Amino acid sequence: MKIAQAVGPADVEAGDVAEHNLTQFEYLALNSTLNIADGHARQGLTAGHARIIDDLPAMFRSAAAAPVEVLEERAYRTYFRMLGQHSHPAGGTRVLSCYSSSVAMEIFSRALATRADAVALIHPTFDNIPDLLSGCGLKLFPVEEDALHQGDLDENLLRSVGCVFITTPNNPTGRVLSEARLARLAEECREHDIVLALDTSFRGFDTRAHYDHYAVLEASGSRWCVIEDTGKLWPTLDLKVGWLVSGETVGLPIAKIYSDILLGVSPLVLEMVHRFAEDGIAGGLGELHRFIAGNRQLVRDRVAGLPGVHIADPDSRASVERLHLGHRTGLEVWSALRERNVFALPCTKFHWANPGEGEHSMRIALARSRAPLATAADAFRSVLAGV
Repeated sequence: MKIAQAVGPADVEAGDVAEHNLTQFEYLALNSTLNIADGHARQGLTAGHARIIDDLPAMFRSAAAAPVEVLEERAYRTYFRMLGQHSHPAGGTRVLSCYSSSVAMEIFSRALATRADAVALIHPTFDNIPDLLSGCGLKLFPVEEDALHQGDLDENLLRSVGCVFITTPNNPTGRVLSEARLARLAEECREHDIVLALDTSFRGFDTRAHYDHYAVLEASGSRWCVIEDTGKLWPTLDLKVGWLVSGETVGLPIAKIYSDILLGVSPLVLEMVHRFAEDGIAGGLGELHRFIAGNRQLVRDRVAGLPGVHIADPDSRASVERLHLGHRTGLEVWSALRERNVFALPCTKFHWANPGEGEHSMRIALARSRAPLATAADAFRSVLAGV
């Protein structure tokens, strides 16, 4: 999560909502037991997770005694194996460990800005991506999801940018870039000598995104970079790693910018990621998929039959669910929910190039324990029935 300006609930009102970003909305929800706003993992521990947490003292001593390079390599190798990314780079500076995917995104943005002045960016997507890119002086051109998935990108667009940036699975829609489409997109970027960047932070939730992206990227001959994230999968109280992975010929000063910002991440967190990924390989990932699917069905059951309300992304498997609210605006519903101490996320800011497109939608986080999610969903139904 990016660092939000400290704001209180009274600071976000209809008149000044344009001044606030999605993370600031999420910040307001952190102290509520009915927080269904941010996409971080806040559900209870599974039995497998609990065993790992019980082993923290031994893990601390083990991490303190081991070389960081060994811990890093073991963590990312296990994590990538869990998600089918068998052709990932190894060693050197091609896999860099960051505190979070947002830190990885900041490093990438700064590095890209030394070689390019414009980016073609998927639309919609979480607003810290356009914020970080534009904050480094890069001009942004939207790439609509339908256009991205249906065929080749516009030649004039590709000639005018230094990078194409895609989130897959996308947040908030959950749409996954297919293997064939990724291969063609990488080919297009190679033909125009521009960087292809992927944010795969929600990859773990959708087996359709578990084909070997790195095999496709390496075979394409393109210049590429991938941002990976462990923070959405496991309820580790935001102890997580973001990885910044780059192709050998990416041509950006990523390692230098990385060294300007951080030295590395906690060895203990690396050991935790390794252990949680091992649990995922042993069946924990499938258990997570079933859990999220059950919570998705709970939300859909609660809002079923409400006039004008429909599921915006019926095929999504990500740990978030987007609702179209009919004539209601996201801010109206957010304000009514806040009175019940329930916090979801209005979708206006996801549509960074055209905020009006998200005015009548909200996003609900599904990585929550079932009882509070059910309470929040009941409040959601009550509010929607009355607004």
